[in-house]
Amino acid sequence: MPPSVQKRREKQKAELRSELVAAAHKLVQEEGYEGLTIRKLAKRVGYAPMSVYSYFADKQDILFALAEDAFETLARRIEEHPSDDPVEALQAVMTEYAAFGLGNPNEYRTVFMTEKTRPPEGQSFQEMHEANPAMKALITRVEACVAAGKLHGDPRAIATMLWAVGHGTISLLITFPFYPFGDPNAFVKRMCDFTLATLSTQTVPPLTETPVNS
Repeated sequence: MPPSVQKRREKQKAELRSELVAAAHKLVQEEGYEGLTIRKLAKRVGYAPMSVYSYFADKQDILFALAEDAFETLARRIEEHPSDDPVEALQAVMTEYAAFGLGNPNEYRTVFMTEKTRPPEGQSFQEMHEANPAMKALITRVEACVAAGKLHGDPRAIATMLWAVGHGTISLLITFPFYPFGDPNAFVKRMCDFTLATLSTQTVPPLTETPVNS
């Protein structure tokens, strides 16, 4: 096959995949996890279901694609908020993460609160995590805080703890909307400030005895 034909086919395949991912985002936003099916996705883009299966083996593959796309979007939003103050820069990560989750509750619930029972095809969970641009942005900003003496310890461990607090907070706000949390954004900020203040008083050890390089 001539290189020009091969490139054209690869471009068309990439464009169709992007179209499918965009349509999947819309389905999840409108109908939640239950609304995301291969058949509905195929109907929305005007293709036969078998065509969709050539890109995604099953629903979980679509969820991985949505997560990858969501983390890229989140990373771009984070980079729009640089700051010379490393703590403010780190707080911006939490603020954008919360804004994404609270602004897209169906999608957050589907993408980030659905159990992943197997890794993506040809990739391990660790590799998927290592390639996550939003996590990279979070770790980079934690590293800046450590370098400035604002936080102490292992950057990945600190970043993971912040992620756990952020995810837990957003999950509660989404799944318990009638609990008297007060203003959601103010509650997120309170949790973020409390966690950072607590972490600043201690040296955080690695999560495991063999810490992963960031």
